[in-house]
Amino acid sequence: GLRSGKLGEQCEAVVRFPRLFQKYPFPILINSAFLKLADVFRVGNNFLRLCVLKVTQQSEKHLEKILNVDEFVKRVFSVIHSNDPVARAITLRMLGSMASIIPERKNAHHSIRQSLDSHDNVEVEAAIFAAANFSAQSKDFAVGICNKISEMIQGLATPVDLKLKLIPILQHMHHDASLASSSRQLLQQLVTSYPSTKMVIVTLHTFTLLAASSLVDIPKQIQLLLQYLKNDPRKAVKRLAIQDLKLLANKTPHTWSRENIQALCESALNTPYDSLKMGMLTVLSTLSGTIAIKQYFSSAPGAAATTAKSFDLVKLAQECCYHNNRGIAAHGVRILTNISASCQEKDLLPLEQDAVFGLEALLVLCSQDDSPGAQATLKITLTCMVKLVQCRPHLSQSVVESLLAQLHSAQDNARILMCHCLAAIAMQLPVLADGMLGDLMDLYKLIGQSATDKKQELLVSLATVIFVSSQKALSTEVKTVIKQQLENASNGWTAYRIARQASRMGNHDMARELYQSLLTQVASEHFYFWLNSLKEFSHAEQCLSGLQEDNYSSALSCIAEALKSYHKGIASLTAASTPLNPLSFQCGFVKLRIDLLQAFSQLICTCNSLKTSPPPAIATTIAMTSGNDLQRCGRISNQALTLSLQMKHSMEEFRNLATRYGDLYQSSFDADSATLRNVELQQQSCLLISHAIEALILDPESASFQEYSSNGTAHVESEYERRMMSVFNHVLEEVESLNRKYAPVSYLASNTCLCNAVIALLKVPLSFQRYFFQKLQSTSIKLALSPSPRNPAEPIAVQNNQQLALKVEGVVQHGSKPGLFRKIQSVCLNVSSVLQSKSGQDYKIPIENMTNEMEQRVEPHNDYFSTQFLLNFMILGTHNITVESSVIDSNGIVWKTGPKTTIFVKSLEDPYSQQVRLQQQQGQPPSQQQQQRTAYSRF
Repeated sequence: GLRSGKLGEQCEAVVRFPRLFQKYPFPILINSAFLKLADVFRVGNNFLRLCVLKVTQQSEKHLEKILNVDEFVKRVFSVIHSNDPVARAITLRMLGSMASIIPERKNAHHSIRQSLDSHDNVEVEAAIFAAANFSAQSKDFAVGICNKISEMIQGLATPVDLKLKLIPILQHMHHDASLASSSRQLLQQLVTSYPSTKMVIVTLHTFTLLAASSLVDIPKQIQLLLQYLKNDPRKAVKRLAIQDLKLLANKTPHTWSRENIQALCESALNTPYDSLKMGMLTVLSTLSGTIAIKQYFSSAPGAAATTAKSFDLVKLAQECCYHNNRGIAAHGVRILTNISASCQEKDLLPLEQDAVFGLEALLVLCSQDDSPGAQATLKITLTCMVKLVQCRPHLSQSVVESLLAQLHSAQDNARILMCHCLAAIAMQLPVLADGMLGDLMDLYKLIGQSATDKKQELLVSLATVIFVSSQKALSTEVKTVIKQQLENASNGWTAYRIARQASRMGNHDMARELYQSLLTQVASEHFYFWLNSLKEFSHAEQCLSGLQEDNYSSALSCIAEALKSYHKGIASLTAASTPLNPLSFQCGFVKLRIDLLQAFSQLICTCNSLKTSPPPAIATTIAMTSGNDLQRCGRISNQALTLSLQMKHSMEEFRNLATRYGDLYQSSFDADSATLRNVELQQQSCLLISHAIEALILDPESASFQEYSSNGTAHVESEYERRMMSVFNHVLEEVESLNRKYAPVSYLASNTCLCNAVIALLKVPLSFQRYFFQKLQSTSIKLALSPSPRNPAEPIAVQNNQQLALKVEGVVQHGSKPGLFRKIQSVCLNVSSVLQSKSGQDYKIPIENMTNEMEQRVEPHNDYFSTQFLLNFMILGTHNITVESSVIDSNGIVWKTGPKTTIFVKSLEDPYSQQVRLQQQQGQPPSQQQQQRTAYSRF
């Protein structure tokens, strides 16, 4: 390792440090590792120093975990006094890389200023790198170095290539308004004084970055860039202007005025170069999806008199829609789509048809071409189609027809993308889906016997569209065709993916058959148990598909059969879990489903029991006189009262299930929105039934319908959600109408209504969403507590007159796609302690002295956070400390992600109190003996 005498082994040891930091990202290791690296930097040769520099730059997010910053800097900084300019250059780069933790170190500032005057080019370039990094971090350094940089840039002795490297430092001069203003003036002078292409490009780009950071001069910068785009004849400068305009369009679209967009449209209409036209259209298509497009149409002079066709933006988009360059056509169509989607004015309505015709033309063009460019354009086209159909449902018919017409003649790559588009449209508009099925089945038969990857992908995509388009159960013919194709041309993975989509769309009979066929094709025991559990769950849900209204005995037998399969499935699922993949969400979701089915079964049984024990006509009167509202539900006999209590118990059970679904929702931070919505729907179904029991049987007077009413025209994402919402609304209407028409509601009507509600909910096939099968985002928190015992079961000793300073450090660990669905804004740490066993005298203790309850919110920086708690342990004995973490996302929602860590503390009596107590105990017995003697001596 580092102690080896061989240079190669030392270098190998140094470059392995970043991986070590990823594995153990806590300060105690990182601090000592960086101190070792600083030693290597101090005494090693320049190659070793370069290796240490690379490690430092790769591990930039761990730098703030260095505890002994002074010692680290001292060891590194000692090399700045070397006679070797290369060693000094590497040291300067090292200091620049550490700028985030030493922004205000004056000795580093001084060394950088000094090195800018060096005669060695390598050292000067290193000083420029360090100056840029320190300027970004330190206001004092930026203010101090600004004049020096200005002098060097304007000085005649400074070579042009060095000036080109110095100018980008000015982008960091945004710490206050005066500094930004002086830097802007300097850049303005440079643009006019040095008109060479390279100088103009570097200066303009620095100008843009400075404006984007300072936020004050963005409108001026947009005007300047548009001016260069219009007047400068050089293509390179025009390209740079377009690139910077796109940056500003993404960052601050609200600062674009109508005049700016108009100027850009004029430039695009007048340019003869396709590459420049495409760049300008990219900026305009970015702006068309933001608030800027509304400003453009609303702030037009004499807007009432102008038609949509007369706007230059519309002219440009219509002209480009049929351009021979695919990229230009795609951006033209995207602009028209965005205008149609965001602007609802009557004048702009004719543009819808233009958008549809443009999309259809592009679809025909790109679906026949297999090149990457054509595929990228096709993706843009299909995205626009989905957006247009979502905003303008009446256009959906023509869009779907054109997709189906092209599907037969398209290339395989294009077919896959088109199938995804069809599935997205069918999810939003189920009415259209029925008409697709015939064409899709013909295509499924035509795919052929090829087993290439693209064919496999196409089989999955087509099957997904078929599952979405067949609203109810699949017909036998459809199932036969799918299975035949899978037997002929597919591998096991394709069959599994199709089965997974069937489970997601609620086609459980198809899914069960596919899982069954795959059981013997897996090599791992865990995979076998996983597939077996999925097969059992699909069989259970298939049992529920045969439910019929008003046939309660068959409903009970169907639920019993489903529960039997679910219990087999949960046993297999538990066997499929491993320490690395515990399947906690899957187990939680299935256990809740089992409990929900049992609760439904119990409710139907209770309703049937009430039929056999009907209440008399005077039940309500007797209940009111006796003060027992529950007696109103049945005879005054014990049997009827028991049934009434069962109803109350059922209601509480459904509320409890709703709470547990809420907990499952809160613990699923990494789940996609569709999965979370699914869990939410299950929770709402529990709340609906508990509300119906309360409104019909237990407390009709106080039951309110407002909090359970539907949210109006909320956007529905899937067919499952649509059907569930329809059942919710129907049940609520039934309960409300019964309450209004017949008060109090008769036992027969209420029982029928409850049983029908249960059957209606169970008849909607359950959807197993993506998170049940696949985890796209992975986030976990690792906690470290100090002090911590060597042995977890061993308690930490603390004196009862002192407070324990508990330091909690944590690291946020991500998978391959961090922040895909939601990001961590802050971490909430909850520390609580409970007295486990007392070792002192047995006297009454106030509750506040027995426990500690504290909570802190910490914002992670570079995925690391740290905080401290002061805990009191006045009561002698063993205390159990629990530290639990939960996360708060960028929307302020709390997620109970865990983990939960426990340590034990033993509170000991402090030596002084112990000494006093012992003295008192020793002094007490003699005094008692003396009292006894004096008492006896009297007799």
